[in-house]
Amino acid sequence: MGEHLITMPDVGEGIAEAELAEWFVTVGELVHEDTVLAAVTTDKATAELPSPVTGRVVWLGGEAGDIVAVGAPLIRLAVEDAGDADQVPDGLPIPNADPPSPAPGHDPAAAHREGEKASASPAVRHRARKAGIDLGRVPGSGPSGRVTHEDLDAYLTGDARGTGTPSLRPNTTVEQIKVTGVRRKIAEKMTLAASRIPHITYVEEVDVTALEDLRSTLNANRRAERPKLTLLPFLMQALVRAIADQPHLNALYDDEAGILHQHGSVHVGVATQTPAGLVVPVVRHVEARDLWDCGAELTRVTEAARTGSATRQELGGSAITVTSLGALGGIASTPIINHPEVAIIGVNRIATRPVWNGAAFIPRKMMNLSSSFDHRVIDGWDAAVFVQRIKTLLETPALIFVDA
Repeated sequence: MGEHLITMPDVGEGIAEAELAEWFVTVGELVHEDTVLAAVTTDKATAELPSPVTGRVVWLGGEAGDIVAVGAPLIRLAVEDAGDADQVPDGLPIPNADPPSPAPGHDPAAAHREGEKASASPAVRHRARKAGIDLGRVPGSGPSGRVTHEDLDAYLTGDARGTGTPSLRPNTTVEQIKVTGVRRKIAEKMTLAASRIPHITYVEEVDVTALEDLRSTLNANRRAERPKLTLLPFLMQALVRAIADQPHLNALYDDEAGILHQHGSVHVGVATQTPAGLVVPVVRHVEARDLWDCGAELTRVTEAARTGSATRQELGGSAITVTSLGALGGIASTPIINHPEVAIIGVNRIATRPVWNGAAFIPRKMMNLSSSFDHRVIDGWDAAVFVQRIKTLLETPALIFVDA
């Protein structure tokens, strides 16, 4: 009998520590090679930690939410010194053991048996936990019965049909939820941005009637391989034009050194709601993309963020951010800047409103832009000029596609 020590892995890019987001195993549990043991989180992404060997858990180095240094002991497994690595270590109890890895020829998409510990990504586990769902009861369609977002959707839909009317009585429960993982990183970053950046927020209404007509026409006549366009690719193209006039808004401010790093490349962050919380995937080099390419890349990186498969590069490197809640966007908002950037453009809900044209009120599709700027390096006048330039481009969308 021997012991195998697993340490906090090096997650790259000079990261010296990571948060232990979630344990997927308990002390005494049998694990097999490639069993997911834990999820660890940095400020950019969450990664799963698989077991390199077969053994039984004898020690766990910390609790969910702990910050663990790279290379620090994380988990100890009791393993066989020699022989068949898939055997259960002698003298150890085997109740509640996980099933062995699928044998050759086994259908990788076969669902796990109800009641077994399910395999799933951290994002799926987070959704299930918030919904109060035991993943062991959800049939998985992924490799080796892995539960996917689609499986969880199907289970929730089916489960909802069987619910009855709850009894009406007071609920006096109080649940204590430790803020960990991506949510804690969001809290830390928002606190940093709000405490260090003096925000100025500028709200302007935009008539997007012509833009919406153009978008509808392009979508109706697009080739099959092209993505369906939302408003955001048009806004990104307008940003490129506006940044060309005011490049200091496409920048990162090192407030400790007092240096503004002005970028030539237009890497646009897109605030995206995911099951794990708000993250900011990045559409890189918008200045080198056309409208359709921008739309396709936007779809790709936001989907990767929502499924938890985005890479660290896809979740970092932006110099300006856009944020939109779509139909939930409200009339106005006060977006918080993605530190250390100096500007964020907020898109509010589109609504048809009566607009006076000098002779009569006519229905127009109107939308507000709520944009925040770092007032230490961006004056109110510059912020207004920037937003007015974007307004002009969106209200006359042909200007987006022609050289001035």
